[in-house]
Amino acid sequence: MWQRRGLAPWTAWLASSLPCRYLLQHWNVAWAGFDTALAATLALTGVAALHHAPWLDRAAVAAATLLAADAWFDIVTSHGATAVALATAEAVAVELPVAFLCIWVAQRSTTEAAREHHGLATTHEQGAQS
Repeated sequence: MWQRRGLAPWTAWLASSLPCRYLLQHWNVAWAGFDTALAATLALTGVAALHHAPWLDRAAVAAATLLAADAWFDIVTSHGATAVALATAEAVAVELPVAFLCIWVAQRSTTEAAREHHGLATTHEQGAQS
């Protein structure tokens, strides 16, 4: 509970105290590392989906989270109207739809796992029985 109450003041303090501009020596390493993590989570999500792995929901949620963060940081770190428009278009056309797809996959896999755990037939199984 204290974490929620402390987050708002912390966020306000960060917004008012951090510099508007900051130069990093390892900017390329930060983005390459982030994109590598994003690619790995997307690949793991695909592998988990193909093999009906019990950890599919967690991989899909991780991928969705990284996709949303990527969209956010691409937009807020863009310089100039054209770059912001391009980053926004990419977020709307690619990153966010794939993130929503990952959330759907996670939700569906969790629902199917719960059905199997409780001995209920899945939608797919019901169609095969008819």
